[in-house]
Amino acid sequence: MEAEDALAVYTDAAGEARLREEFDDVETEAVEPGWEERWREFHRPLWVGPLWIGPPWEQPPEEGIAVVIDPGRAFGTGSHPTTQLCLGFLTDLDPSSLLDVGCGSGVLSIAAAKLGFGPVVAIDLDPAAVEAARRNAFANGVEIEVRHGDALEENLPGTELVLANMNLAAVEPLASRIGARRLVTAGYFHSRMPDLLGYSHRERRIDGGWAADLFERQ
Repeated sequence: MEAEDALAVYTDAAGEARLREEFDDVETEAVEPGWEERWREFHRPLWVGPLWIGPPWEQPPEEGIAVVIDPGRAFGTGSHPTTQLCLGFLTDLDPSSLLDVGCGSGVLSIAAAKLGFGPVVAIDLDPAAVEAARRNAFANGVEIEVRHGDALEENLPGTELVLANMNLAAVEPLASRIGARRLVTAGYFHSRMPDLLGYSHRERRIDGGWAADLFERQ
């Protein structure tokens, strides 16, 4: 019998309810004090093409393009499959202006800037994410405009490419609010496909049951 994969997360009661909607087998247990910092034990460097993504307590290699990320209390160490899938798209697409919706710690925005994309604008609803993204951009020596706001309510800048690594319920209404030529979406299982008004699907990539998709404006 093959071993089954397991996903471990820290969450609250609302998060547990959402997990039970997606997974058949969910087990819960109380966590010990100090769990907020325990993620550091799992934040290990990784490579995506020429990009090295790692924490500030690791020494970046001399070769490659280093993206040093300390997420703090924000989402985004670079290790999640959807983040890696988005990074893969970034390494394959021609550099252009870019909007990162739901930027989290800023890993995608910073990687894009280091790959030659610009100008780069990042937006997130979580103040902790905005703080982390600004701090990480400064630490990596890149210029990124980081905004605090709701991408489904705020006026968004016009860019050639939009990244939207977030849940499907937020991805689909976003398409009607942007005019980007290309849109990369992620943050959902491969069993689901975004239905995006005005866009045609061009490519799908899958990793560990998660999916990321490239769309182009019709």
